[in-house]
Amino acid sequence: MKKRYINELIDSSRGAVLRSGEVLLPDADRVKAANRVNLLALGDVGGTVLMGLRLLGGEAVGQIGIYDLDPAMMRRYEMEINQICFPDGRTLPEVRMLEQDELFDCDMFVFCASKGVPPVGAAGDVRMAQLEANSQLVGIYADMAVKAGFGGIFAVVSDPVDPLCKAAVLSGLAPEQVQGYGLGVMNGRASYFAAKDQRFSQYLRDGRAFGPHGADLVIADSISAYDDELSAELTELTVRANMKVREDGFKPYIAPAMSSGAISLAATLRGEWNYSSVYLGKGHSGAFLGCRNRRSSEGIIVEDLPLDERLFSRIRHAYDELRALR
Repeated sequence: MKKRYINELIDSSRGAVLRSGEVLLPDADRVKAANRVNLLALGDVGGTVLMGLRLLGGEAVGQIGIYDLDPAMMRRYEMEINQICFPDGRTLPEVRMLEQDELFDCDMFVFCASKGVPPVGAAGDVRMAQLEANSQLVGIYADMAVKAGFGGIFAVVSDPVDPLCKAAVLSGLAPEQVQGYGLGVMNGRASYFAAKDQRFSQYLRDGRAFGPHGADLVIADSISAYDDELSAELTELTVRANMKVREDGFKPYIAPAMSSGAISLAATLRGEWNYSSVYLGKGHSGAFLGCRNRRSSEGIIVEDLPLDERLFSRIRHAYDELRALR
C-alpha cells in the first residue's frame, strides 16, 4: 500500500525543507535559554498552567509574568505560586504581576482567556460553542501584540485552539509565531485508555495523535502497523473522555492544562518534541493542524513519517474541516 506524508498538506510556497522523517518550516529562532513567559488569565486553566510552568519550566523558563482583570487574583497567585519550592533550594522561575502594557514584553505569550465557558452538564462538544466569543477575544490581544511589535511565540491554550490560532493570524501575527496547545491532552487520554486495554497497548510504543482536540481528532494506534478499526475505537474513547468527567459534575481542565499546556509549552521552549498545532498553509488559505513537532534555530520541525493511506485520509479530512472554519 502506498505511503503518504504530512508534508503533502503543506503549501508548496512555504519553502518547506524535506528531511528524513521530518519536514522543516523555516522561521526565525524564537526560543532561547531562560525565556520570559507571560500568561493571560488566571482561571481554572490558567492557574493550573501557571503551577505546571513553575514546576516544569526548569532552565527554559526564567520568569513568568501574570495578568488578570482581577487584581486580587493576581496577588493571590503571585504569593501562592512563589511559595511553591523544593527543600534543596533549586531555582524555580519567579512569578511577577504585570501591567497590561507589559503583556508582550516576553518571549512567549500564553493566551488562557475565555468567554462563555459552558457550564458543567452542557451536552455535546462544548469547545466549538466558545468559538465566536473567544475569536473576538484572541483577536483583541493578537492586535495588541502586532502593535507592540511582538516577535515571540503567541501560544493559544483556550478552546477551540486551532480556530483561535487562525483568528490570531487574521489579526496580523505571522503564522510561524502562533502555536496552539490542545493536542497534548488527547495523547494523554489515548495513553490512559491504552494502558487499561491490551488491545490498544501498541499506542504506548508507537501511537500518534493528529488534528484538533475535538470531533475530528485522529488517533493512530500505531504509526508503523496501523489498524483502522482499533484506531477509530481508541479515537472515540479519547474524544469522549472529557464528557465523562462532565457527567460526574466536574470541569475537565486539569489534564488539558498540564498535558496540553504546561508540559507542551515547556517542551516547546526547550526545543523538544511535543504535541501542538502549527500552520501548514500560506496566507489565509490554510489551517493549524495538531501534530508532533519541535522548534529549532532554523524554524519548526514537523515529524513526517510514512503514513498508511487510510490514516492520511483521516488527517486530510480533519485538515480540510479546519480550513473550512471561518
